[in-house]
Amino acid sequence: MAACSLIRCVSRADGFDLLIGDTLIIAHRLDRPAFTVGHGTPDIGSDRGHFDLSDTATWRTDLNHADIRDDLIHLAPNAQSDAMLTLRINGNHIEFTSAGETINRVWTRCEAERDEYIWGGGEQMSYLNLRGRTFPFWTGEPGVGRDPLAAPQNSASTPAHVGDYWTTYYPQPTFLSSRNYALHLDSSAYAAFDFTAQDRHIVEVWEVPAKIELFNAPDLPELVGQLAHRFGKQPQLPDWAISGAIIGLKDGMNSLERLDAIMAAGVHVSGLWCEDWVGVRETSFGRRLFWDWQADEKRYPNLSGTIAQLTRRDIRFLGYVNPYLAIDGPLFSVAADAGYLVLRPDHDQPYLVDFGEFTCGMIDLTNPAACDWFINRVLTQEMLDIGMSGWMADFGEYLPADARLWDGSDPLLAHNRWPVLWAKINAEAVHRAGKTGDATFFMRAGHSGVGQHCPLLWAGDQSVDFSRHDGIGTAITAALSAGLVGNAYHHSDVGGYTSLDGRTRSAELIMRWAELAAFTPVMRTHEGNRPDDNLQIDSAEEILSHFAYMSKVHAALSPYIRSLFEEAAQSGLPVQRPVFLHYQHDPNCFDLQFHYLFGRDVLVVPVIEEHAREWPVYLPEGDDWLHLWSGQPYAGGNWLTIDAPLGAPPVFYRAGSTFAALFKSLSNTGNFA
Repeated sequence: MAACSLIRCVSRADGFDLLIGDTLIIAHRLDRPAFTVGHGTPDIGSDRGHFDLSDTATWRTDLNHADIRDDLIHLAPNAQSDAMLTLRINGNHIEFTSAGETINRVWTRCEAERDEYIWGGGEQMSYLNLRGRTFPFWTGEPGVGRDPLAAPQNSASTPAHVGDYWTTYYPQPTFLSSRNYALHLDSSAYAAFDFTAQDRHIVEVWEVPAKIELFNAPDLPELVGQLAHRFGKQPQLPDWAISGAIIGLKDGMNSLERLDAIMAAGVHVSGLWCEDWVGVRETSFGRRLFWDWQADEKRYPNLSGTIAQLTRRDIRFLGYVNPYLAIDGPLFSVAADAGYLVLRPDHDQPYLVDFGEFTCGMIDLTNPAACDWFINRVLTQEMLDIGMSGWMADFGEYLPADARLWDGSDPLLAHNRWPVLWAKINAEAVHRAGKTGDATFFMRAGHSGVGQHCPLLWAGDQSVDFSRHDGIGTAITAALSAGLVGNAYHHSDVGGYTSLDGRTRSAELIMRWAELAAFTPVMRTHEGNRPDDNLQIDSAEEILSHFAYMSKVHAALSPYIRSLFEEAAQSGLPVQRPVFLHYQHDPNCFDLQFHYLFGRDVLVVPVIEEHAREWPVYLPEGDDWLHLWSGQPYAGGNWLTIDAPLGAPPVFYRAGSTFAALFKSLSNTGNFA
């Protein structure tokens, strides 16, 4: 991997330039200052993980004057004023210090080019190319109806629960440019990147940040590798996680009988995921879980024995957990009495959060004793010790902005860090049990550095439909954007999760989602929030037969997937990659948001519209391609319309691939038209 260049500061008669390599990033001039400071008072409301943020500016001033001396850049409103902000160039870092505590807002303006593409931002759901829009960074529930032109009518959700194009579980203030550089804002405060102007990008942050980091490379794969190294590469997933499908059922002991029938239909199964191992709670939103993190003996009698029987059949068992405790469960009082919960700002009582018809306290992840207790009492004693091989580590994005924390830290700064702290204690539990590389967990929430702890992301709670901003296509955008900023392994719920406003799964949606999932690192199903109202993979013979076939495809690809894991460990490249990552020379590839490369050698173009039986595909220029199902060759550099019956999504492999024999073995093996 090529080393990142150092930042160069070039003095000008009326300012200075900051460059990384030969790329101009910041151009500061008296009449066009690159830095602004100010003071603001935030107003942050929250409701069940949905946040409403606004800011009242007390004052704001441009720092026009620059005085460069002693390797420092002192910035002031004019030559007669004292410096209000000082910059220090340290390697590839721009370090910030301010003259007083009154400054709590900083804006930095970076140079842009008209035809420049921008990507990253953590896990984005709606747009892969960020140009032309502003992206705030604050972890929370994305909401439904994220497309304002398609917001649900007569919704059971309140307006606060309708999301926007930028709302995400996993924001990260990092972007990559088609100019072969990347910028990372080293801050957990609320931030926003504004890419609406043609000549400048604006980085806003609600504190004086520690630093801005710049990276550059000769090409985009090298740049992505640098970011993966910076944030910490994800631990590799175990072989069992990719050797078949992980079947999600929440039907008590009936799940075991259903699993047998699913396997009898030919599904390759590697795991059974029963999130209801702790019991269920029926709410108006749907079937929720009892958040006390002890096995429900009525629902799963002798769960440890059941897990042992599954293990003997080479089937792993996975559960569910999150960092909250329901007030009507016994563990809440234990944690509250020990001082392990986040407190109210005005008194020494636990901060209670409404999760929709039940209320919970929050484990204080800044308290080492609370973390140790949760690791030992829940993750180890209740889960790993009874034989679980993994779990969904849910939530992590709800911390209120007025909470009081054990370590005294500002909740406005802790909020975005919270998912990373949550990932860390899950990883620590696996490590202490000596099961790193065998047991695994998956998360939806994140911020900078979550990947070094969390081995697998999942795309969260997509709607059970084909909608542009909520449905199946967002799982593709999520994987590609997160992969660019250091997260190699990603997947989604087959069939989606959220069923609201009359939206329910169709058989076609489940089948198209299974086709997508077969070409991701992990193939896992979910029954959704309203399982009784929605079709499941075992609801009809046609669906189950199709799923069985796609699970066989996924299992057959496991040697190739394992090679991608090894590549990720070395280079930091994600398993699912934007096409432009390897075809930067082909301008047609920059706008391919719903195409992706599965490793270097496989091009996947999932069908994400209802009733489509043919689909447009662009084959990148510079390689020849073979259609996976028919073996028919095609030249690169062309748009095609490909037949895409159910069971044969548009997938191609690169001629000359070292895995060509494996890919060829899948040709003509199934067609569900």
